[in-house]
Amino acid sequence: MPDIRLKAGLFVCALSAICIFLWLISGATVALAIFSVSLLIYLVIHISWLHKLHLWFKNPVLQEIPEGSGAWENVFTALLRYERNNIANQTQLNSALERFNLTANAIPDGLVILSPSNEIEWCTHNAENQLGLDLATDKNLPIVNLVRDSNFIAYLYNGEYEEPFKLKSWRNPEVVFEIRLIPFASKQKLLICRDMTQLEKVDTMRRDFIANVSHELRTPLTVVGGFLETLSDMAGAVPDALKSYFTMMQEQTGRMRRIIEDLLTLSTIESNTENPEDDEIDMENLLKSIQNDAIGLSQSLNQGLKNAKHNIHLDADPTLNLAGAQDELHSAFSNLVSNAIRYTPKGGDIFISWGLKNEQPVFSVRDTGIGIEQKHIDRLTERFYRVDRGRSRETGGTGLGLSIVKHILIRHQAKLEITSELGAGSTFSAIFPKARIVHKKVIMQA
Repeated sequence: MPDIRLKAGLFVCALSAICIFLWLISGATVALAIFSVSLLIYLVIHISWLHKLHLWFKNPVLQEIPEGSGAWENVFTALLRYERNNIANQTQLNSALERFNLTANAIPDGLVILSPSNEIEWCTHNAENQLGLDLATDKNLPIVNLVRDSNFIAYLYNGEYEEPFKLKSWRNPEVVFEIRLIPFASKQKLLICRDMTQLEKVDTMRRDFIANVSHELRTPLTVVGGFLETLSDMAGAVPDALKSYFTMMQEQTGRMRRIIEDLLTLSTIESNTENPEDDEIDMENLLKSIQNDAIGLSQSLNQGLKNAKHNIHLDADPTLNLAGAQDELHSAFSNLVSNAIRYTPKGGDIFISWGLKNEQPVFSVRDTGIGIEQKHIDRLTERFYRVDRGRSRETGGTGLGLSIVKHILIRHQAKLEITSELGAGSTFSAIFPKARIVHKKVIMQA
């Protein structure tokens, strides 16, 4: 296709040549007149085509593109080709968008895309039904204006999205959703809402079953343990040859009772859907109490070896308190400390610390014990999971301690981080959100 500039240049050159020839024949006046009139006609033609192009842009219909002539034929041909490609691309894009919408709406989970400021940009029909949204009217509205649950709002702004959040439907209290937030792109978030009602019912049945069985087992085990203890204390009631068997029975009965107590504790924590108390906890006193309990546990595990007990160190920020349920957190922290003692050789060091790390309150227990292989760390909080079953029985562990810790921390919007090196010890850290910080007022004495 000839270049438009080349066509215009050829026209001007041809016109100039003709006018020069006329100049020689008829004189300058005639030549200049013809040259001026020709340029004026040429300009009017271009203005006419520009006007037609302008009218077409007001209503750009592909079938109504002017055909053009001369240089404008190339312009309109290129415009026609561009418009056809544009329509084809738009059709392809609309088709892809339609397939995406069909696919997204076929997913049983509700999907919501949130802007960096947590406004609704897009959602599926399932999300509308589950969360009571309407994309036609709720688009660009903050989701906190529509999902008015204080725990959800705290989860949204906390910024810690590793663990999902359970949300009860305000329209039907029996319906339970699992909310998961996934950051992506430029600070946007994908909210995934999954209906967990049926799974929650099954889980409730499981917890009730465990709780009921544990309650039923606790009484006979208590009776058996009492009789064993009574018989062992009665002089001559048990032959010397059988005393070792009685000791073993007492140990196993005690172990079963500890497992049942931990099962009941775990079942109670899991079934408690109410928010934990937000009382101010005097962490300095709480940790001193846990340290004293740890010293007692160390001495009981090392009876007769006074110089072999563990060295238990405490470093706590006296000005930093925590908002939460004191009994639950006492149980969680004690579990972490007792585990460190049980898996640290005699004479080892246990370091208990409490303070701010990256502006978040952190309770950590570091030991110089046997350590844990990396492949086991992700499964440590599973029920009854043990790295070394033989050693767990030897130290009196039930395999439920870390699972109890995990659920207590989840109730407090906290998380458990575990780092360890085989043969060099482990560190268990409970990291709490900033919202639970309570700064203790220090009274200055004169």
